Amino acid sequence: MKKNSFMEGAIIATIGIIVVKLIGLLYVVPFNAIIGEKGGALYGYAYNIYMLFLSLSSAGFPFAISKLTSEYNALGYKNAVVNTYKLATKIILSISIVIFIALFIFAPNIGKLILGNAVGGNSYKDIAFVIRMVSFAILVIPFLSVTKGFLQGHKYIAPTSISQIIEQVVRVIVILAGSYMALKLFNTDLKTAVGIAVSGAFFGGIFAYLYLKLKIKKAKLLPNVKEKSEVSKKEIVYKIIKYSIPFIVISLIYNLYNTVDMILLSRTMNDILKYPASVTESVVSIFTTWGVKLNNIVLAIVTGLTTSLIPNIVSAYTKNNNKDVDDKFNKAIQYVLLIIVPCVLFLSLLSEPVWTLFYGTSEYGPEVYKIYVFAALFGGLYSVVVNTLQGLSKYKLVIITVLIGLLLNSILDVPIMLLVDKLGYQVSHGAIFAGIIGYSISIIISLVILRKKYNFKFTDTKKRLPKIVISWLIFEVVIVLLKLIVPTNLDSRLIQIPILMLFGVVSFGIYGFINYKTGNLTSLFDIKRRKK
Repeated sequence: MKKNSFMEGAIIATIGIIVVKLIGLLYVVPFNAIIGEKGGALYGYAYNIYMLFLSLSSAGFPFAISKLTSEYNALGYKNAVVNTYKLATKIILSISIVIFIALFIFAPNIGKLILGNAVGGNSYKDIAFVIRMVSFAILVIPFLSVTKGFLQGHKYIAPTSISQIIEQVVRVIVILAGSYMALKLFNTDLKTAVGIAVSGAFFGGIFAYLYLKLKIKKAKLLPNVKEKSEVSKKEIVYKIIKYSIPFIVISLIYNLYNTVDMILLSRTMNDILKYPASVTESVVSIFTTWGVKLNNIVLAIVTGLTTSLIPNIVSAYTKNNNKDVDDKFNKAIQYVLLIIVPCVLFLSLLSEPVWTLFYGTSEYGPEVYKIYVFAALFGGLYSVVVNTLQGLSKYKLVIITVLIGLLLNSILDVPIMLLVDKLGYQVSHGAIFAGIIGYSISIIISLVILRKKYNFKFTDTKKRLPKIVISWLIFEVVIVLLKLIVPTNLDSRLIQIPILMLFGVVSFGIYGFINYKTGNLTSLFDIKRRKK
C-alpha cells in the first residue's frame, strides 16, 4: 500500500466518498418508489436514532485512533502503534454491547418521544421495530470505524475509501432487494420492509471490515509485539479515552442537531400547528431521508478533506511546525469556499429539477430543499473548523463552542418555525435557519479564538476571498440567466438529465475558468501554470 500526502489523501478520500454518496443518492430513486414517503419517514426516524447512538458507541474512536497512530508514528513508537489498535478494539467491544442493549430495550420509548400525539401515520411500535432492526449494526460498525482510523493514522487513505464503497454497495443491495422482496413478493407490511432495509448497515459493515483486516494483514501493520512498548498500556488506554471523549461529544452534538430538528419539527407541526400527519411525515422525510441523501454529496467533499486533514495536522503539530498547520487550515477553508459553495448554490437554484429527477414531482420537496441544502454548507464548514481544533487537541474549546451552537439551535427552533409559518413561509425553513445560526456561532467563536489566542493567520484566504465571492456571483447570474431560456418546471424525470447537464456544464465551466485565471484553483491544488 502507498501512503498519501495531504492534498493527495484529501482527493482520494473525496473521490471515494463521492462514489459512496452517489451510490447512496442513486439508490433512493428505486427505494423511494418501493416504500414511498411514509416508508421514507419511518426509515429516517430509525436511521437518525441509530446514528445518534452510534456516535455514543464509536464516533470518537476512528479520529482518536487516527490521531494517536499519527502521533506515535511521528515519534517512531512502532510497538505503541500496535498496542493502540489492539486496546482500542477491546474497549469498543464493551461499549458497543452496552449501547446495543440500551437501544434495543428503549426503542418503544424513543418511538413515543418522536411521534407525540400524532395519529394517522407510522405508529410508535413501527418505529420501535425498525430501530431494533438497525441496532444490530452497532455490534459491527464501531470495529470498522476503529480499523479505518488505524489505517488513516498511517496515511493509507485509499483502502479506507475502497472499504466505504464495499460497505455502501452491500448495504444498497440489501436495502433494495430486501424491501422489494418483502413488499412485492412476500406481501409483508411496510415496517418489515423498512426493517430489512435498515439491516443493510449491519451486512455492509461486516464485508467492509473483513476487507480492511485483509489489507492490514498484507501490509503487516500488526506484527507480534515482542519488545517492550515505548508507551505503557495504561497510558495508551488513557490517551484513547482522552482523545475519544471530545470526538464522541462533538459527534453526538452534531447528530443531536439532526435529531432535535426532527423531533421538534414533527411535534411543532403535529401538536402546535395541527398539520395532518401525512403532511408532517412528508416534510420530516425530507429532513431525515430524501433531502439528507442529496446533501450527502456536498458533505462527501468535506468528509474527504477532513479524513486527510486530521493525520496531517497532527503530524505537523507534533513536530511543532505551526506554519504548516496554518497553511493546511487555510487550504481546507479555501477548499470549502471554492468547491462546496457553488455546489450548494447549484442545488438550491435548481432544486425543482434536481428533486424531480430523483424523487418525481412533489408539493413540498423542492420548496423545503432549496433552503435545507444550505445546512450542508454550514455543517461542512463547521466540520472543518472543529476537526482542525481537535487535531490541535483544543478539546475544551471545541466542546464549549459546539454546545453553544446546539443550545441556540434548540432554543430557536420552535420560535423561528412559528414565526416563518406566521409569515406564510414553509414551517420547516424555521428549523433550518435555527440550525444555520447554531453552526455559525460555533464557527465564529472558534475562528476568533484561533486568531487571537493561537495566532492563526488567514492572510491568503482573506486575500483570495473577494475574487472567490465575485466568482460565486457570476456563477449565480449564469444560472439565473439560463433559467430564463431553459424551462426547469417540467414534470418528466428523464428530461431533467439533459437540463441539469446543460446547467452544470455551462455554470461550472465558466466558474472553473474564472477561478483558474484568477489563480484560486492553481494555488489550492499546487498546479504550476505555464508561462506565456
